[in-house]
Amino acid sequence: MIVTVFLGSLLGAMAIGMPIAFALLLCGVALMAHLDAFDAQIVAQNVINGADSFPLVAVPFFMLAGEVMNAGGLSKRIVAVAMAMVGHIRGGLGYVAILAACIMASLSGSAVADAAALTALLMPMMTAAGHDPARSGGLIAAAGIIAPIIPPSIGFIIFGVIANVSITKLFLAGIMPGLMLGLALVAAWWLSVRKEDLTPPPRATAAELLAALRDGFWALMLPGIIIFGLKFGVFTPTEAAVVAAVYSLFVAMVVYRELKPAQLYDLFASAATTTAVVMFLVAAAMVSAWMITIANLPAQVGALLSPFMDNPTLLMAVIMLLVVVVGTAMDMAPTILILTPVLMPVIKQAGIDPVYFGVLFIINNAIGLITPPVGTVLNVVAGVGKLSMGSVIRGVWPFMVAQLIVLALLVLFPSLVTVPARWFAG
Repeated sequence: MIVTVFLGSLLGAMAIGMPIAFALLLCGVALMAHLDAFDAQIVAQNVINGADSFPLVAVPFFMLAGEVMNAGGLSKRIVAVAMAMVGHIRGGLGYVAILAACIMASLSGSAVADAAALTALLMPMMTAAGHDPARSGGLIAAAGIIAPIIPPSIGFIIFGVIANVSITKLFLAGIMPGLMLGLALVAAWWLSVRKEDLTPPPRATAAELLAALRDGFWALMLPGIIIFGLKFGVFTPTEAAVVAAVYSLFVAMVVYRELKPAQLYDLFASAATTTAVVMFLVAAAMVSAWMITIANLPAQVGALLSPFMDNPTLLMAVIMLLVVVVGTAMDMAPTILILTPVLMPVIKQAGIDPVYFGVLFIINNAIGLITPPVGTVLNVVAGVGKLSMGSVIRGVWPFMVAQLIVLALLVLFPSLVTVPARWFAG
C-alpha cells in the first residue's frame, strides 16, 4: 500500500502538470498523511536541511564555470584545438565534436551547457560540410551527455549528497567510463559515415596545430588542475568548483579578454536561476526521502527484488533497466532524487560497491537526457540547431545504442569501473 501511495501521489501530481519539486513535496505529505504522521514543522525542517549541505555549494560554481566557458571563448578554443588535431580525418567534424565534448566535460559538468555550445559552434560547420543534419545533431546530443560522467559532475554531487557517498571517489571513478562513452561514439560515428563521399577539411600544418594549442592552452589547463587537485587531495570537490569558476573568469576576462564586465550580471543571473531550480529540487526531495525511510519503503522494494539479491550482476541489470524506463519520462535530477533513497539500501544489502553503483546510475541517468519523449538535451540541440525534434530523435538512435552497450559492459564487468577508480584514487 505504501508503494501505491508513493507512486500514485508522485505520478498523479506530475500527470496534472505540477512541477517536479512540488510533486516531491506532495508525495512526502501524502506518505505522512497515510501514516497519520503529518507535521508541517517536519516538512519545513526537512526542506531547510535538504538545502543546507556544504557539498551542494559546488553546484552554483560549476554552473557559473559552464556559463563563463561558453561566453568567454574557452569552448571556442577547445573546438579549435580538436579541429586542428582530428578535423582532417574522414568524418573529422564528428570526431571533433566527440573530442571537444570530452574536454569540455571536464570544465562544466553540465550536459545542457556543453550540448548548446557544441551545437552552436559545430552544427553549421557539419551541415556545410555535407553531413546529414539529423545525424550530426544526434551525435552532438550524445556527446553532450558525457559531461555528467567525466569530473566535475553536478549529477555526482547530487547523488553523493543524497546517498552519503564520497563525491571525490565518484569523480575519479567517472573518468574511465566517460572516456569509454566517447570511444563508443567514435565507433558509432565511424560506422555511420564510412559510406559518405565527403571531402574532409585539409590537414592542419604543424604550425597551425601549435598555434591552436598555444591559443587554447589556458582553457586546456583547467581539466588538469581539477583532476590533479582531486587526486592529490589539494582541494575538495566543493573547492574544485570554486577554483573552476574563478579560473575560468580570470582566463575569460584577463587572458582572452572576450568576457566584459557588463556581461557578468547576465552570467551570474543565469547561473543563479539554474542553481535555484536544482537546489529547490534537492530541498523538496528531502521531505519524500525522509518519509521513504520512515515508511520503510526500501525494505518493500528489497522484497520485490529479493529473487535477484544473490546475483549482484543480475540485480544491477534489473535496476539499470528500471532506470532506463524512468529516464524516458523524467529528467536527470528528479530521477536521482527520487530513486537514490529507495535503491541505496538495496544496493548495500546486496554488497554492491556504492561508488560503482553511483557511476552506473549517473551514466544511465545521463543517457536518459537523450531518450525520447522528454530528452532535455535533445530539446536543446533541436532548439539551438534549428532542427525538428523528430529529426534529432532519428539521428541520436545509433549513438544512444552505442552508449547503452557501454553501460551493459560496465554491468557485466564491474572491474572496468573499480580498477581504474582505485588507480586514479591512488
